[in-house]
Amino acid sequence: MVRQEFRGGKITLEKTQKLLEKLNIRCNYIHVKHIFKATDRLKQGRITIEEFRSIYRIIAYREEILEIFHTYSENRKLIFEKNLADFLTQEQYVSKSNMSESIASEIIQKYEPIEKAKQGSQMSVEGFIRYIYSSECLLFNNEFEKVYQNMHHPLNDYFISSSHNTYLISDQLVGPSDIWGYVSALVKGCRCLEIDCWDGAQNQPIVYHGYTFTSKLLFKTVIQAVHKYAFITSDYPVVLSLENHCSPAQQEVMADNLQSILGDTLLSDILDDFSDKLPSPEALKFKILVRNKKIGSLLETRARKGSDKHGQVEEYEEYEETDQDEEEDKVKASPSSAILRNSPEKERQSKSLIGLPLFKKKKTTKVKVAVALSDLVIYTKTEKFRDFQYSRQYQQFNESNSIGESTARKLSKLRVHDFIRHTTKFITRIYPKATRADSSNFNPQEFWNIGCQMVALNFQTPGLPMDIQNGKFLDNGNSGYILKPQFLRDTETEFNPRKAPEDSNPITLTIRVISGIQLPPSYHSSSNKADTLVTIELFGIPNDQIKHQTRVIKKNAFSPRWNETFTFIVQVPELALIRFSVENQNLIAGNEFLGQYTLPVLCMNKGYRRVPLFSKTGESLEPASLFVYVWYIR
Repeated sequence: MVRQEFRGGKITLEKTQKLLEKLNIRCNYIHVKHIFKATDRLKQGRITIEEFRSIYRIIAYREEILEIFHTYSENRKLIFEKNLADFLTQEQYVSKSNMSESIASEIIQKYEPIEKAKQGSQMSVEGFIRYIYSSECLLFNNEFEKVYQNMHHPLNDYFISSSHNTYLISDQLVGPSDIWGYVSALVKGCRCLEIDCWDGAQNQPIVYHGYTFTSKLLFKTVIQAVHKYAFITSDYPVVLSLENHCSPAQQEVMADNLQSILGDTLLSDILDDFSDKLPSPEALKFKILVRNKKIGSLLETRARKGSDKHGQVEEYEEYEETDQDEEEDKVKASPSSAILRNSPEKERQSKSLIGLPLFKKKKTTKVKVAVALSDLVIYTKTEKFRDFQYSRQYQQFNESNSIGESTARKLSKLRVHDFIRHTTKFITRIYPKATRADSSNFNPQEFWNIGCQMVALNFQTPGLPMDIQNGKFLDNGNSGYILKPQFLRDTETEFNPRKAPEDSNPITLTIRVISGIQLPPSYHSSSNKADTLVTIELFGIPNDQIKHQTRVIKKNAFSPRWNETFTFIVQVPELALIRFSVENQNLIAGNEFLGQYTLPVLCMNKGYRRVPLFSKTGESLEPASLFVYVWYIR
């Protein structure tokens, strides 16, 4: 194949890149360009076959991989099947019980490009490199790429991938609303979407962030997009969390849109086996649930089934209790407050006018609900959260609460046991505080630690919180549902994330960061260089949170070698995530982010592994990766 490409003499940079890809060598164009330039002796922009072979060896024959190959090769040219089997059991932790030489044989057949070696059950350097670069040697254990957890528990036993103000694709005050917000979240595996509904012209409800300057979408357009994309990534139920500000007349239009567009996928009646308990994700496969205020009981809803509900409106008093933090958040977040902030005098006046109370404010408001929309709410009725004692006495199995991050954080500090026991029974949604006008996010880990099922983030905002969110939900086949650990499902639990549990089963985790493979060069570099360093950070209960960092390798993004080992003691591995991030050191402006990868600790493979890197916005940076050795014991 290589000789054919050189029939006409020399080849260009573009042809070199294509030929490397034909030979299964994935490469970053910037790196190839600089290696090509350095190899092109005559500087004519074209290279000979010998120069191409030199480029191939520089990119493919990585020293650290050759070292492993030579350790298991008796003649430094080929690995025999039995030696490969030894490598798999000793280094890759393939257990001997399911590791006969047949797995080694399969690997040789799959990755060895030289026919003669393949027939002799041997593996060349090329074959070994292809195996190490394959998906079989990625850090994420592919057993967790499919749904493997028990999906027959009630909904409240799962962490559910959830989004806040899903229609926004920028900030919360003046940015655009876009259907892409919903499509993108669903494709990422999100299972709980938020829809803010308001009265629109010509009796058509609209979706936008009320009292702000964000643009508007038609409600029916949003529902059409949900119907089209709901089950592309996951078969499990989607919850539409409605923040409903519509008049009863337009609520009826919403109900009609939901029924006519979603058809049989809309859950609009109790399931026979679940009249007094929440169904499981399995029982709700391919179903869309409406989360909204509801009038009356489920039995009353069933009794009205099939009747004409047009014009039927119910009114009820809704209890509302807000604390000072939330009041201040709302005031700070309003567009008028943003304008006031530009004037110190006006700001002083406004503060005295607002007169914020130092205590909880209690008030009741009258809410009108169209029966047609109310009857579409089955297992996800929203109920204002008052306090844990009230919930214990009065909250129904199908009622869920939404709590702002400030209040939730306060409760998690003052009443952690009550909060965790509350989440063992009732679905609890946590949403960002109103002052996050820039659509920034909080770290979701602190609320997963206390069992909150729906921790809603601004999916449009890249950064650490979304890396943690995406990393967590890689588990269980990216289905958007992850079974909570037993200690967060047990209604008598004594678990406290601030104290290491006495009966915990910690793991000792050791990671050797060996090298970087074709890392993204610095944005500021005119060549393919960067001053690279790796940070490994653990997220979980507070005691488990720790960060380690390698030394800096100067001016090398192509193949930096660190060979540094870090050890972690993880007290509660069931909640722990690990994040690898690569940066270019910049002492003046602060380090420049180059790529990251986050995953649950218990989803890691052992042995020599490749850590794929992703950009800030979540795009794959293949072939950029880290080469590591992982070992852990429980």
